[in-house]
Formats: sequence, C-alpha cells, structure tokens
Amino acid sequence: VDLLAEVDMSRVSNVRRNPEKIRALLRALARNTATMVDNKVLEKDIKMHENTDVSRPTLYDYLEALSRLMIIEDQPAWNTHIRSSASLRKSAKRHFSDCALAVAALGVGKEALINDLKLTGFLFESLAIHDLRVYAQANDAKVYHYNDSTGLEVDAVVQRQTGEFSAFEIKLGIGQIDAAAKSLLKFASILGESSRSKLQSLNIITGTGISYKRTDGVNVISLASLGY
Repeated sequence: VDLLAEVDMSRVSNVRRNPEKIRALLRALARNTATMVDNKVLEKDIKMHENTDVSRPTLYDYLEALSRLMIIEDQPAWNTHIRSSASLRKSAKRHFSDCALAVAALGVGKEALINDLKLTGFLFESLAIHDLRVYAQANDAKVYHYNDSTGLEVDAVVQRQTGEFSAFEIKLGIGQIDAAAKSLLKFASILGESSRSKLQSLNIITGTGISYKRTDGVNVISLASLGY
C-alpha cells in the first residue's frame, strides 16, 4: 500500500499525486468494497472519516490510475429481460483486485474483523468474486451482479459468451443459507422465458461448512471446494 501511494500512482502516468489522499481514497474504497458506491458517496466518506477533501476531478483521476494499475476492478451489472415491472440497477460494484489490499489499506487485524462481521462479510464476498472471476475467465465467461428496484439482489451472475449462466449468493455464515436460497429462487422466477432456458444452476457460496445440494435444487458450496 505504501509503495502504491508513494511511487506507483505517480509513476503510472508521470503525474505527481498526493500519497495521503491516495491512502484516504484506498481506505474509503475498502470501507465500501463489494458495494455499488458512487463517486459522490466516496467524496463524502473521505471527508467524514479522513478529515480531508478530494475534489471530484482528483477523485476521477485517482480511480482511473488505480484501474490502470489493476488495483481495483468493477463488477458490472447484469442486463437481461425479466417478467417484472422492476427496473434494473446499472451501477457496477467496486472491488479491489485482491481483497487483502482492502484489509491492508484499513490496517485491521483478526480481532477487528471478528468485531465487524458486516465489513468481513463484504470482504468475503469480494474474495469469492475474485475466485469466480478466475474460473470464469478460464471458461470464456464474465462475472456480473444483479440488483433491481425492488431490492432483489444476486451477488454474482457468471455468464458464458454463448449465454448460459449461473447465479450465486455469497454468505459468510451458514445461518444465512435459507434467506439466500429464497432470494435465488425468486430471481429465477422473474426471469424471462429466454433467460430462464439458459439458467444452469443456483448456488450459495459459504465460508464454512460442507458442500451439498438442497431439496429445492440450490447448491451450497463451501469456498474450500469452489472450483472442484
């Protein structure tokens, strides 16, 4: 993180950038990892938590540089036909290319992560998205997310170039499995006929526990066995 803030961000385009403001932006991105946070919210987050200001042009410049350095990678929204009046959210989710960078930027350890399970859940989601991207790229596929105006969300939609896709909910604890399965089944029920015919599977990725198929057909996949 220090090398990124003090050297790489200035070297990438031969423009001198403020290391402290870079660190402030990295911490803001870390606090909002795996969310559809927009630049306006990032500005407010930096001002509130870091007691500093980053202008909108500077923010755009820093984000573009971080993208060029492959430090951050957006997860685009999935666009498909649904049998519903709900409108689809088009904003991308923001991730670090490696969620360990988010932990390093915040300077948190094991105890802090245990005491903030909400943040840890988002970090786990980002970790799982990273792994899904690796497997997707090996299979000519891309990783999207789904979010509509009713509040229905799907953490990841992995779609091949030929159109076939699978949907994934990502939950740190096994206590969230039933709710995740309910969301996935609802998602499947509102798909248009052409999309539903290309749906390959519904899946829940968990941080612990065993992998198995539920009676409703939803796969529960422990992160340890993802990819086997």
